[in-house]
Amino acid sequence: MYRTGILVMSDKGSRGERVDLSGPEIEKMLGPNYKVDYYEIIPDEKEVITEKIIYACDVLSLNLILTSGGTGFSLRDNTPEATLEVIERITPGIPEAIRYYGLTKTPKSMLSRGVAGIRGKTLIINMPGSVKGVRESLEAILPALDHGLDILIGSATECGQG
Repeated sequence: MYRTGILVMSDKGSRGERVDLSGPEIEKMLGPNYKVDYYEIIPDEKEVITEKIIYACDVLSLNLILTSGGTGFSLRDNTPEATLEVIERITPGIPEAIRYYGLTKTPKSMLSRGVAGIRGKTLIINMPGSVKGVRESLEAILPALDHGLDILIGSATECGQG
């Protein structure tokens, strides 16, 4: 079971002015191997985002953090910059796969600035803020995610077999 955190970046959502739909979609799609131990809706403030990611990695020792929102072109979209500030190793294939899969649905997928990376033994993945964007992102990465997490936390068996 992978201990998972969901961080939703939304100014309106953090103030209770908008109902978050992307977080519940993430939780619904994850399946039985994932246990959501941390879920928070926070404002699009770079300092708050970095603080919450560090907390989820270093204090809660989560295996996976999925973020939703703050990956677009708006001046308030700070999630990729905050994520890059706290990760120790980038994992470029994950956001590449998300954008590639998204491009099969809409050309707007190329506008996502989401990143992914590792801090300690935690994988952090940025996804768009929309329910559709979250759904398509997870469709793209879920087939490989368990294996990647097993390698990261040290429970994987032989990778190159088969």
